[in-house]
Amino acid sequence: MRSGQGDSARLVGEFRRAVLLVPIAVAADGSADFDGSHGGLMSAVQGGIRWLYAFTDEGSLARFAEARGAVGREWTYLSILGARLVDAVIPMADGPAGVVVNVADPDGSMFFPPVVGIVPDGYAVNAVDVA
Repeated sequence: MRSGQGDSARLVGEFRRAVLLVPIAVAADGSADFDGSHGGLMSAVQGGIRWLYAFTDEGSLARFAEARGAVGREWTYLSILGARLVDAVIPMADGPAGVVVNVADPDGSMFFPPVVGIVPDGYAVNAVDVA
């Protein structure tokens, strides 16, 4: 789905079924970096939302490494289904969290924000309490 065109439900379904590569965060000295990450998974915070980085293949991850000026280092990553990432990992975040896929690919990046239909309703920023 680009520019409001496409089938968003189908895209979310494909995302949930996809095996994604999620880099493990490491500090400049090579040690685990848990400060700028979620449980050791590489992420960034923008606009109050933690965005977990995920990639569809090693080529996309390599382009991300190049964009960060970190081509020479080894990148350790977790292979995980998109569904498991949003259903099991997102609820462990310390606030709103979504997933950005292939962030370094200008024509292929996709954001999956923390909204109903993507993340569990209890963790969606647009969930409505009915009490």
